[in-house]
Amino acid sequence: MTEKISEDQVKHVAELAKLKIADDQLPYFTTQLDQIIGLFETLSEVDTDGVERTSSVTDQINVMRDDIAENWHQRQALLDNAPDTADGYIRVPTIIDESGDNE
Repeated sequence: MTEKISEDQVKHVAELAKLKIADDQLPYFTTQLDQIIGLFETLSEVDTDGVERTSSVTDQINVMRDDIAENWHQRQALLDNAPDTADGYIRVPTIIDESGDNE
């Protein structure tokens, strides 16, 4: 398979995903991503003439349940196990960096 994905593209995707990839790992991940894209390209070779379109693989329609909190009584136990909480919520690190440093 010819390489269609460049190391620069892998670096860019890693930045978007907030992943740090060492320079010595770039060839490995470039090959991996190229192989994944290649698998999707093989799907375009499948003859789908005469195959009926489908939007679901089951015959079930609108299988939904009521939106009811089942474990509301365990809220404090969950908060007690969280590494950081504030005002009854679990605090998580900020993942959106709007400083412009990574542009």
